[in-house]
Amino acid sequence: MADSPGAAGDAVTADVLVVGGGAAGLWCAEGLARGSGLRVLVVEKTPRTGTKILASGGTRCNVTTTLGPSEAAALFGPKGARFLRHGFQTLTPLDVRERFESWGVPLDEAPLQKVFPASGNARDVRDALLGATQGAGAELVLDAPVEFVRRENGTWVIGTASGARYAAPRVVLAAGGLSYPKTGTTGDGYAWLRELGLGIVEPVPALVPLRSPAEWVHSLTGIAWQGGEVTLVDGEGKKVAQRSRPILFTHKGVSGPGAMDVSHHVSAARRNGMTGPARFRLRFDAFPALSREELRAAFVGAAGSPGNPKVQRVLGTMATGPMPRRLFDAFAEEAKVPTDVVVGGLSKSLRHALVETLKGLDVPIDGTLGWDQAEVTAGGLALKHVNPRTMAVNGHDGLFVIGELLDVNGPIGGLSFQAAFATAELAALAIRG
Repeated sequence: MADSPGAAGDAVTADVLVVGGGAAGLWCAEGLARGSGLRVLVVEKTPRTGTKILASGGTRCNVTTTLGPSEAAALFGPKGARFLRHGFQTLTPLDVRERFESWGVPLDEAPLQKVFPASGNARDVRDALLGATQGAGAELVLDAPVEFVRRENGTWVIGTASGARYAAPRVVLAAGGLSYPKTGTTGDGYAWLRELGLGIVEPVPALVPLRSPAEWVHSLTGIAWQGGEVTLVDGEGKKVAQRSRPILFTHKGVSGPGAMDVSHHVSAARRNGMTGPARFRLRFDAFPALSREELRAAFVGAAGSPGNPKVQRVLGTMATGPMPRRLFDAFAEEAKVPTDVVVGGLSKSLRHALVETLKGLDVPIDGTLGWDQAEVTAGGLALKHVNPRTMAVNGHDGLFVIGELLDVNGPIGGLSFQAAFATAELAALAIRG
């Protein structure tokens, strides 16, 4: 632990201050302190470090992705990809995996390009990162909420709620966004950045379940579908985003990676002034690998098979597994097709209606479940203020911003941690010279 401050008004001095002891802050502090001789202080708001790491991935912690650096960066959208390109090349997903394994955390690959600790325990990730940080010589100041960050006589000074002050020529802000507020990430960093005259893109919840007003959606609570594709469509019928990922129906709407990956667009609509119910539709394609023509042909072909099977049974042969009865009933009812219909009983018009519904069932969306359910933040420090090769803030000598405070966000699958680690790595390298 760092020394306590002296008399009132005195400041504990260091070579670098890192504000925030989460994934980005710890990674940066470890890189700064390792073999450099620099005095690095990590000032953390809560009584422990890495709380959000412990909560991530259903407490399993998806640390990075199996994708290559360019493929991974592309998932952050054109703006995010341009900003993160250098960072993901400097610290690739494979580099992250090798680093954790060198710290004694074996990793396993999982479906959908995910990478988890082999133990399935997020605590192993947090403990390894914390141990490496302290082992490198960085010092921790815990339970120290920061109240201000400012420059005084050419030195960066931060003040905490206890009245303690810490000073250094360089400061790295890694205080996180607004997601998982129970872990201590309550958006404090945005106020500090605004006070420095920097532009903030209004933060909104991302990777958050979607809310639907439709009762038939609520009736499917607990039903999941692995092989589908979702397209978010706005009120004018324009395609906003598309993902081929599993979805889960809930008593409030739709969750799962497919829905959550496109959720920031719904959140951003409110930021951009759009109001009113059901502004969006989540168009659900249950069989993206099959064209409409192939589905029709399958039904026609099955109509001549022995036993005249039910439509639901035929669909089960086309997918990775049987379609849950309640889910099939929802498709059939939307298409106005009898739920127990056999393929031989499908008229041409009913067959057309069913195929169109299977390829595009619309779920009305009127919002998200908000910050308490959001895994990450969309919005933050406008990227125009930041050098993408160093994470230095333009016009503010010695100031660096990393992690979720930046206006970048990607989909589920270890991408957020990859961005946190990569931006932290760049800041550490730039400061060390």
